[in-house]
Amino acid sequence: MYDSRIRLIHDYIKRGNSLRYALNGQADTIINIVDKITQTFRNNGKVVLFGNGGSAADAQHIAAEFTGRFYHERKPLPSIALTTNTSCITAISNDYGYEQVFVRQIQSLVCSGDVVIGISTSGASQNVILAMKEAKLKGAITVAFTGADGKLNEISDFVVSIPSKDTPCIQETHIMVGHIICYLVEQALVEEPKAYE
Repeated sequence: MYDSRIRLIHDYIKRGNSLRYALNGQADTIINIVDKITQTFRNNGKVVLFGNGGSAADAQHIAAEFTGRFYHERKPLPSIALTTNTSCITAISNDYGYEQVFVRQIQSLVCSGDVVIGISTSGASQNVILAMKEAKLKGAITVAFTGADGKLNEISDFVVSIPSKDTPCIQETHIMVGHIICYLVEQALVEEPKAYE
């Protein structure tokens, strides 16, 4: 007897694959982001990432790929997720409100020329939006990973927008984009090691 859950599995995979294929139309944007991050690392800058919930996990995942390794042995690349210091997060939230949780960290850590990646499936997370605005004031290059729409798309230098409102599928596609970026940045730095010595 046919298990209806098999149909659900097939449908879910099909929905996810359609979003991945839709990213072909944003390949130029992804390349631009790769080039900015590569140049930032060559200039001794850093990548700073943040988001809420599953997007916080994505931020941490991508930061780990840069500071650890993706495919190649190479020196660690300076990257930090603003979601990992629970004392900082709880203190700022308690003293200033949760909307300021990333802003305060941006003010203390980000320098001109750094790349700041804000991740929000809705594109409307207020704490991410405020932090991205602050990052622009600091002279950082701002990159948004979002869903189909949202304020974040309007204020960022570069936007990877997943054409969906399905949060889990957006998150899965975001991490694929993160992996592509890590892969291409690492490849550029490994192939031209003298540019990063």
